[in-house]
Amino acid sequence: MTQTETTLTTAPVLHPATRLGPVHYTAANAERLAAFYRDVLGFQIHGQEGDTVRLGAGGEDLLRLTEVPGARPSRRTTGLYHTAFLVPNRWELANLLRRIAETRTPIQGMSDHGTHHAIYLPDAEGNGIELAWDRPQNMWPKTLNEMLAHNQGLAPEVVFSALTEREEKWTQLDAGTQVGHVHLHVSELPPTRHFYNEVLGFGLPFDFANPAPSSFADTAIFFAAGGYHHHLGTNIWQGEGAPPPPPNASGLRHYTIVLPDADEVNRVAERVRADGVDITAIEDGWLTHDPSRNGIRLVTPQHV
Repeated sequence: MTQTETTLTTAPVLHPATRLGPVHYTAANAERLAAFYRDVLGFQIHGQEGDTVRLGAGGEDLLRLTEVPGARPSRRTTGLYHTAFLVPNRWELANLLRRIAETRTPIQGMSDHGTHHAIYLPDAEGNGIELAWDRPQNMWPKTLNEMLAHNQGLAPEVVFSALTEREEKWTQLDAGTQVGHVHLHVSELPPTRHFYNEVLGFGLPFDFANPAPSSFADTAIFFAAGGYHHHLGTNIWQGEGAPPPPPNASGLRHYTIVLPDADEVNRVAERVRADGVDITAIEDGWLTHDPSRNGIRLVTPQHV
C-alpha cells in the first residue's frame, strides 16, 4: 500500500481521552541530564529509584532517565526526534524562553505552526526538546495545506510579549505542563501508518489519509486521538530504511500512551497481538514496539 492509498478496512478508533504520559530515556549521565532539565527548564526532580531519575512539574512524571554507563547517541537510526512539553499558557512559554536566554542555552529554532508556538532545543545529551503552547482549537488549520501555509518563523519578541500578562516571578515549570506529543524517526511510512492508524487506532489529522503529494507529506505523517492536532509525529528524515539504534545507545527507551481505563488498554493490546506484533505484560500495563522498534508503554491513568 502506498502512503496516499486509502485503507480498504475500517480502522479502529482510540478513545478520545487518550493522551501521552512520560517519556523514558537512556542517559549516559542521569544526574547531569536531570540537572539540565531542572536548572534550565524548571523541572522538579520527583525522585530516584536505583539508576532511574523521575522528573516533572509536581504531578505526574513527564520524563524518566535511566543511567547506562557508556551509552552513546546513535546517528542515522530510528528513535526520538523530539519530545514536546506542552505548557498551559503563553506566559509560561515566555518565561521558559527568558530562562533559556539567561542561561545562554543554545536553541535550534522557533516556529509558529498555526496550531501552536514551538521552541526547539537539544538537551544536555542531544535529545530533542520542543517547548510548545497550543493556540485555541478554533484557530487551528484544518488541512495539511493550511498547516503548511500557516507555518512560519516565530520571533522572540512575539513570545516575550506575554511576559506582561502576569506580575509574579516565574520559578519553575507550571504544574499544568504535559507531554503534548512525541515525534519519532521511523524506517518506513507505510508500516508506520498501518501500525498507528489501523492497529492502535490513532486518527490521521490534516487529511493525512489522502494528502496531496508534497515533500513534507511524502516523508512524514502525523497521528492523533480525540481531535487533537497530533499526539505523534513520524518521519523518515534519517533515511528510508534507517535501522534501530544499537543496544548501548542513549536516547528513547519508550514513550507512554495513557488510555482511560483497563478495558481500553486491553482492547488495544489485543489488536497489537492480533496483528502479530510482540507485546509484553509489565507491572503497570503493556510494553510493545512499533515497526521501527520505538518502544511504547500502554497504561491507565492510575499507572502513569
